[in-house]
Amino acid sequence: MSLTQFLRILWARKLLILGTALFCLAGGLTAIMIVPPRWKAQADVYLNLIKPDPVTGEVLGMAARSYVATQVKLISDYTVAGLAVDKLGWLSDPTFIQQYQRRSQSNNIDFRRWLAQIISSQTDAGIPDGSNIMAITYTGSNPEAAKAIVNAVREAYLDVTVSFKRGDANKNADWFAQQAVQLKNELIAAQTAMANFERENDIVMQDDRTDIDSARLTALATQADGAAGGGSLEAQVAGVDAQIRQAQETLGPNHPQLQALRAQRASLASLMSQGATRSSGSSSSSRVAAAKAAVMGNRDKLARMRILQSDVALRQEQYNKAIGREAEFRQQAGIVDAGVTALGAAYVPQTPSYPNKPLIVGGSLGLGLAFGILIALLTELLDRRVRSPEDLTAALGLPVLAVIRLPS
Repeated sequence: MSLTQFLRILWARKLLILGTALFCLAGGLTAIMIVPPRWKAQADVYLNLIKPDPVTGEVLGMAARSYVATQVKLISDYTVAGLAVDKLGWLSDPTFIQQYQRRSQSNNIDFRRWLAQIISSQTDAGIPDGSNIMAITYTGSNPEAAKAIVNAVREAYLDVTVSFKRGDANKNADWFAQQAVQLKNELIAAQTAMANFERENDIVMQDDRTDIDSARLTALATQADGAAGGGSLEAQVAGVDAQIRQAQETLGPNHPQLQALRAQRASLASLMSQGATRSSGSSSSSRVAAAKAAVMGNRDKLARMRILQSDVALRQEQYNKAIGREAEFRQQAGIVDAGVTALGAAYVPQTPSYPNKPLIVGGSLGLGLAFGILIALLTELLDRRVRSPEDLTAALGLPVLAVIRLPS
């Protein structure tokens, strides 16, 4: 079929095509008059995707796409919709109560979830590419009601987001609190084991992990060196006394460091009672040898004591870290910044979003023309007519020799 034949068929069936188009147009206009208008209210939320967390300092990176998809899904979730129902006060609305009572008996859904489904079915959310602003929309038959509902949905979304963040932080804080209790018990057990070992073996370790015998040996060696070099024992005693007075201002009477200073002072006093410096040098050498022997005899015990002391230090460090993490999550739970911010008030366009009159009129007219052409072609196939020499040639397969035109 050539284009000329096709156009002749359309012209011959023009009334059929025009009638079909007008019929579809009338249907579209009827739909515009019958279908109630619907308005789409919108409320915007800014997602702080690149803003670091005020406590952890973390910034969303590759997970931003997943985060956005989660937020969009959360808008239509029952958690948000149910809270919006509570904010709107629908649970005590007599109109909704009557509608709920007239529902199908096979529908066993509870009243609050039934109302939440009304909101979820008409609520949508989306984020344009390259933007951090999420648009929350609700489509309703009344513009003011749609505006109030979308405002409630946005408020509910903000509250749920804050609640989720606080809940996660409190859960983590509770876990670290349990770990801190366990670590504290282990720390107390390690301190008790070290104290028992000190008491059973008469070993006292100082803060620098030096025992009293080693400190005494160091003091005696210093004294012996001083005596050999002609130093004065009286000056050494005076210096130790000054150290003792200074230590008593900040340390307790039984502190290991203060005990070591007193032991050093006692050693110096014992040397002074020996008489001359020469004889005291000989006595100091013997005392140094005795102290050295005591240290060597307790070498295994000292090694064990240092292991216990290291264990205590490790437990203390672990306990401090657990306490710090718990405090960090407690602080995070108290922060109201959920990473989302409401932007302005909700708004509703002056014209309804549905029905779209230009779209319906244009669509119904175009659809009517398409149906009319289709019906015209089907009619032509069922009732073929010879409208031109080309039709006769196509039908008989013979050439046309002449065309006789009758006078009109």
